Amino acid sequence: MNHNEGHLPGDVPPTAVPPPATPRRIAPGEAEAAADLLRRLGTEIGRAVVGQRPVVEQVLIALTASGHVLLEGAPGLGKTLLVRALARAFSGSFARIQFTADLMPSDVTGHSMFDAESREFRIRKGPVFANLLLADEINRAPAKTQSALLEVMQEYQATIEGAALPLPLPFMVLATQNPIELEGTYPLPEAQLDRFLLKVVVGYPDPDEERALLRLVTGGHVGESLQVDEVQPLMEAGTVRSLQQLASAVEVDDRIHDYAVRMVRATRSWPGIAIGAGPRGTIGLVRAARARALLEARDFVTPDDIKAVAMPVLRHRISLSPDSQLEGQTADTALAAILDSIEAPRG
Repeated sequence: MNHNEGHLPGDVPPTAVPPPATPRRIAPGEAEAAADLLRRLGTEIGRAVVGQRPVVEQVLIALTASGHVLLEGAPGLGKTLLVRALARAFSGSFARIQFTADLMPSDVTGHSMFDAESREFRIRKGPVFANLLLADEINRAPAKTQSALLEVMQEYQATIEGAALPLPLPFMVLATQNPIELEGTYPLPEAQLDRFLLKVVVGYPDPDEERALLRLVTGGHVGESLQVDEVQPLMEAGTVRSLQQLASAVEVDDRIHDYAVRMVRATRSWPGIAIGAGPRGTIGLVRAARARALLEARDFVTPDDIKAVAMPVLRHRISLSPDSQLEGQTADTALAAILDSIEAPRG
């Protein structure tokens, strides 16, 4: 919109700010319909992924909040399978990059190549041009390649030969890393870690889930691979965009904002934490809390929503002091103590 339309040049001062757009209101029944759709999406993913319900829920929160996810866990816990099942369930385009020490930035974003027939250079797009990008073992890539992915995650575009090409929307990076193996890995820079909305820790299944997994894999299948064939496409990419827009309209009271700010600011002065979370942590708390509220069929955020997403939103945004690490403290134990100490709003 041209805010000078209908006025002579100079009528509007250079510093004039256009009036804010009227916030979207969630109509009656919209939140319930969205929650039902997201629950069905989780059920479809569960046809391929045995157990891991908290992990699936957190990935759905990130998808609804239009955020990226860092999945951390030992090998063989279904991280790749989860991403493949999610891509199939919403009919989105899917690409996978196996990060290695010799991976180049052009292997991620794409490159230009000479076409002998047309005698012209043309752009060959890389795997980032997909709705869901699985970055397997992201910490095995060198810093230069990681920085190329950083631009993609932050700007939703890839620069090839000086041209900025927009990515298809929705766009979501789900990166995996193994916390055990350190040889041949490159620690993710703080700037890149901060671009992930959630860091989801994938743990071992409980005994019942492991037995169910054993029956599924050995029941008439050749080899040990799990399939996503039973996952039915449930929605299109446009539907995901509509859910993301709906989540952005979930109401957040000023007291909830204050609660999120107090929680994040506490990480900056908490004993044992060397580096606390920045403002992006506060923003991430509210974004993820809105998505969780929508999953719960509500059009407003509660303090419990903030508490529920605090661990995955903040655990990768803080750094413990060396003394705390020697004492066996973890980011989760420090955050748990902070959650207990910050009074939640009432009423």
